[in-house]
Order: sequence, then structure tokens, then C-alpha cells
Amino acid sequence: MKTIEELNEIRKNTFDKVNQGRDRKKPRVVVGMATCGIAAGSKYVMEAIEDEIRELGIEDVDLVKAGCIGICRLEPIVEVIMPGHEKVTYVKMSAMKARRVIREHIRNGKIIEDYTMHVIEDKIMNDYVVLSD
Repeated sequence: MKTIEELNEIRKNTFDKVNQGRDRKKPRVVVGMATCGIAAGSKYVMEAIEDEIRELGIEDVDLVKAGCIGICRLEPIVEVIMPGHEKVTYVKMSAMKARRVIREHIRNGKIIEDYTMHVIEDKIMNDYVVLSD
């Protein structure tokens, strides 16, 4: 059994890895790896991200797997949380798109708007046809 002091030390040491707030110390990339994500190709997205981080020599980033992010129809999903910024959710990702996110967003700080959830949602909503009486 751990003491309260030991548990508090564990909490303090792991907080930066799970912190999704603006006060993060380094970038965090989260890949949805629930059944829906894996079925949609998130395994390949994760591998591409790992490869791109390695190829670019990026060392100061937390790359983690998550369960269900909650929007199965938009899988594979990748969330990026940069220090001092709000979380950005990329949807309908592919290995190629994931590599670009690492190069442009993680390395250069540039959000790729076309891959984000709000752009995809706008496109989906504009495709609906409203029938009047």
C-alpha cells in the first residue's frame, strides 16, 4: 500500500503527461484506439505519427493512445494539445494526414484547418437537404 505522500508524488510526476489544459509543458498527441478507431485505421495513423516523430527527431512530445473519443463516424481521430493553446481535434485521419499534422502542427505550430472537426462538421451539415412542407 502506498502512503498519501507517495501517491501525491506519483500524481505530481504524471500530471504533465495527462494534463489537457493550456498549462501543459510540452505537446500531447492523443490517438483514438478504441474498436471503432482501429476499424477505421487508427493503427496505421499511430504508426505514421511514431515514424514521423522519430524521422524529424522530435523528442519533447507525449504520444498516447486513448479509448473511445466519442465520435465514431469521424474516426480515426487525433487530438493535439499544444502548450498555451486549446485542444485541436483532427478527424478522418490517414497516415499521410497524420504525418502532415506532426510536421506542421507539432513542429511548426500551424493548425491544419481542413482536417479539424469543426470543418468536417460544417461540410456534413451543408450536405443535408432541408425539406419544407
